[in-house]
Amino acid sequence: MSEKPLRELHALGKSPWLDFIDRDLIRSGRLAALVEEGVRGVTSNPAIFEKAIAHSDHYDEEIERCIRSGQEARAIYEALALSDVRDAADILASVYAESGGGDGFVSLEVSPGLAHDAEATVAEGRRLWQAFDRPNAMIKVPATREGLPAIRTLLAEGVNVNVTLLFSVARYREVADAWLAGLEDRAKTQGSVGEVSSVASFFLSRIDTLVDATLDRLASVGGHGAELARTLRGRVAIAGARCAYAAFEEILESDRFRRLAASGARPQRLLWASTGTKDPAYPDTKYVDALVGAHTVTTLPPATLEAWCDHGRPARERVREDPKGAVRTLSQLAEIMPPSEIADQLESEGVRKFVEPFEALHTAIESKRQTMLAIGDNPT
Repeated sequence: MSEKPLRELHALGKSPWLDFIDRDLIRSGRLAALVEEGVRGVTSNPAIFEKAIAHSDHYDEEIERCIRSGQEARAIYEALALSDVRDAADILASVYAESGGGDGFVSLEVSPGLAHDAEATVAEGRRLWQAFDRPNAMIKVPATREGLPAIRTLLAEGVNVNVTLLFSVARYREVADAWLAGLEDRAKTQGSVGEVSSVASFFLSRIDTLVDATLDRLASVGGHGAELARTLRGRVAIAGARCAYAAFEEILESDRFRRLAASGARPQRLLWASTGTKDPAYPDTKYVDALVGAHTVTTLPPATLEAWCDHGRPARERVREDPKGAVRTLSQLAEIMPPSEIADQLESEGVRKFVEPFEALHTAIESKRQTMLAIGDNPT
């Protein structure tokens, strides 16, 4: 076991970000301690905030103050979320400064219900960016078809963007094109491209969870394709990530990026998300070990962070391992399952998995609001 597993991971080019936030983590000093240990960023999403706010009492006093000031449920949620992400960004300000603006970010997501509305996504992205009011903020925008023009517009306006819900190499290339176009647009208006940062978040365990279920059904039936299905089990997400990384390196060598880099532009780093393994048969650091490489980020939910700190071994860069094998794995999968159908299903499920907790959180806040208002109308 490494004595400094997070810092050694970063030394190999991979920034570890915590995939979790809540008020107790911030105010107890635990987030500051994790930053000292090597955590270099924080991500949030509607599911994380729903768990933090609706299932704890850490926010009750502020919720009560917001209710007494006449705020509605949506405004209350934003007040709570913005307070947390600002505080987290302030804790990570030292990382942001030490890295010259290359790391130390905290992400906040636009409403997931806007995933298929480009214009509304841009409007909310702008508003949240201004309200966040920190240089190390990132606004999360889903990589839906409608999200692509929103990503371009926000980057052109100087908003740091965390592109989320990526499930295919094909869509990643489209995201990278939107990122390059956004920086080119910004350069044309004399804006500084060196101050804009972006990551492209490729989800991993969700891919294997969906694909493995289909492979298991095919393997159980037997006959043609059963052996191939067994062979592919648990390999698809990492193969896709490695192919995405190969595409990333091609982009870095392109004339488009070189022109932007000459003006100070940073790479849009690939971020490995959904790194908590869902299948107990897999090692708990499976998606961290296999994808160590330069210019990458990995988000770690608390259990995966704990596992990595306990027995992670950042021995070497691995994201470039067996590139031909990665391509072959995806080609073999295409014989069984159309890649576009996999990506479409995962994207649809991904949006839904953010919409549902987002709506549940607003319902929980509204319920507290109604209860408190009723008590106010009928004092004992």
